[in-house]
Amino acid sequence: MKNKNFIWFLVAGLGLLVLPLLLQTQGNAWVRIVDIALLYVLLSLGLNIVVGYAGLLDLGYVAFFAIGAYMYALLASPHLTDTFPAIKAMFPGGLHVSLFAVIPMALVLAALFGVLLGAPTLRLRGDYLAIVTLGFGEIIRVFLNTLDHPVNVTNGPKGLDAIDPVGILGFSFGKPHKLFGDFSISSVSLYYYLFLLLVIFTVVISHRLQLSRVGRAWMAIREDEIAAKAMGINTRNMKLLAFGMGASFGGVSGAMFASFQNFVSPESFSLMESVMIVAMVVLGGIGHLPGVILGAVLLSALPEVLRYVAGPLQEATGGRLDSSILRQLFIALAMIVIMLVRPRGLWPSPEHGKVRKNGNGAAAPPPTHHHAGVVLDTPADEVPGEPSRPMSINP
Repeated sequence: MKNKNFIWFLVAGLGLLVLPLLLQTQGNAWVRIVDIALLYVLLSLGLNIVVGYAGLLDLGYVAFFAIGAYMYALLASPHLTDTFPAIKAMFPGGLHVSLFAVIPMALVLAALFGVLLGAPTLRLRGDYLAIVTLGFGEIIRVFLNTLDHPVNVTNGPKGLDAIDPVGILGFSFGKPHKLFGDFSISSVSLYYYLFLLLVIFTVVISHRLQLSRVGRAWMAIREDEIAAKAMGINTRNMKLLAFGMGASFGGVSGAMFASFQNFVSPESFSLMESVMIVAMVVLGGIGHLPGVILGAVLLSALPEVLRYVAGPLQEATGGRLDSSILRQLFIALAMIVIMLVRPRGLWPSPEHGKVRKNGNGAAAPPPTHHHAGVVLDTPADEVPGEPSRPMSINP
């Protein structure tokens, strides 16, 4: 069994490594679609920590995406040096940040904002928490849209352009490189490998968190916060940690997005983006890493694939139906069908505590214990005179 799993992992790994090289033969558009899908996978994995593990509904997650994107855009574009003479005097050659500095800075900054969001919402649950987080996401977007006067910090609705691509020790991801003679690997393919590495690292971290004491504490809060607090779990610190950890992945994804697009504007961080990220987590399988990845890939790639369906339909109707509206209609129908057919998601987490079945396939009755001629449906440690099992809060 282990050998079989190893073979499957090996085949999947080789497929992921070869995928961009095969797609770039058909043009860079398909590789770009896969790159964007990987960024959404990174976002969904971060939101899964907040929503899937801790059970905290966050409708403003796109704010951390925006924070990471604008942080990198300000540090890697000529905007600050052109606007502030003092900064230009300090950095006459311009601000150029290495990848080794970008990722920790985006992670820490977004985590800080995540804690700032979580601190005033510790007593909120359900709909009230969703409304507060939604408002936080809109506040960040409005600030980015209006911080162009009296001091031009974000350049307002015009956005920031001429953003440097990320680089490592002089190796730039923004231009193609030749490998093995005449074979050239494009810039979007290089970004694919960078994003894939970040996704793998995030999956490993998320998996280890899920199996750790912190992950079990988050799940206890998700199932019953009052019971978790009664068991001695510090729900306040665990919630803040969930907000901070989830936000950090969103900040890193935003920094990579700004580097990949070379342009950011407030329009890229609307409420609809937050809703789509939540939909990716829920449709894939909330709290289950493979399901979250599947949901993110499908919902991020589906709008681009539907361009090839909506375009011919628009031409067939003589232009009476707009292709963008048709794409939204198809996506909405697909989401409705998935939720009706698979209400727990496309790839839900395995159910725990399944009902035992006997040889005939029927549910087995609960164990009974005989004591003084009386049948008791109680465990052995509750029957006087019976050998008791060790008492422990651990399963």
